[in-house]
Amino acid sequence: MTHSDKRAYFFKIDTTVKRVRNYMQKQLSAAGIDLTVDQWVVLDHIYPSPGISQNDLAQATAKDAPTTTRILDILIKKGWVERKMARLDRRKSMIFLTSEGTALHERAFPIVAEVRRKSWENLSDEDFDTLVGIMDTIYGNLEIL
Repeated sequence: MTHSDKRAYFFKIDTTVKRVRNYMQKQLSAAGIDLTVDQWVVLDHIYPSPGISQNDLAQATAKDAPTTTRILDILIKKGWVERKMARLDRRKSMIFLTSEGTALHERAFPIVAEVRRKSWENLSDEDFDTLVGIMDTIYGNLEIL
């Protein structure tokens, strides 16, 4: 039995991610922001990439197409995002934030940044680099063709 066989490291990763997500959700809610963490992730990927295709957005957020569509539909209904057809390929949807969506992103970002800072309290830049390296290795080990 190898070292990794003995440890439930995926359970530890999963429980840590859940704790961070729950903490972030509570902070957003406490600030009166009606936005889920999954909606934030999508919004945050659109913000620097206006006109991103729906397919690229799904890939960038590591969400499947139906989940991405569902989240976008909610964000559109709330008036924060708009979907436009690409001129050259009408099968492609291009995604943009509305002015309200941009304002929401700018309001939520400091809260998200504070959660990130709080999460990394007592950890160094080297700790961060080590964790990212480990996660990238695990991710690469399990690449799906």
